[in-house]
Amino acid sequence: MQRKSAAITIGMKTDHENGFTLIELMVAVAVLAVTLTIGVPSFRETILNNRQTTQINELVADVGLARSEAIKRGIPVTLCKRNTSGNNCDSSAAWADGWIIFSDRNRNGVLDGDDNLLQVKPPLASGTTLTFSEGRVTFDARGFSAGFNGTFIFCDSRGSSKAKGRVLSNTGRLREPTDSLSCN
Repeated sequence: MQRKSAAITIGMKTDHENGFTLIELMVAVAVLAVTLTIGVPSFRETILNNRQTTQINELVADVGLARSEAIKRGIPVTLCKRNTSGNNCDSSAAWADGWIIFSDRNRNGVLDGDDNLLQVKPPLASGTTLTFSEGRVTFDARGFSAGFNGTFIFCDSRGSSKAKGRVLSNTGRLREPTDSLSCN
């Protein structure tokens, strides 16, 4: 013999009570508004930080490539600000417009007839600036960049307070700067 249990319906909605009350809807909208007010600005900051870190990592990789190619090939290799075509250096261009890496047998900073173009870097994202005291960096066959030391500085719309950079030494190595950086 089976026993039927009585369903307890106190506080439960029945089939004809579908949907939300006005109070429930207002509370949900208020929670959503508070969450968005707090979350969106910090998410924007996260996106900008990640973009800047990615761009720095790309530069570090390209400096490493130029240095290692100079050592591997046993000839000078230059990394320089590129012209709009991406086929030679342009000292009047901005670093944010991209750069090229090429073998530079005569160490003159110009992509000549017997030099090989190794890589072309496209422009950085809009709103990003990259500055460096030199228009190029040439690594010798030992991987040194004597005479081309300085600081690469990345800036975006947030200004100097969020500037990041890398210091290139005469030995051809990069490190993080210890001083505060300024966006000019």
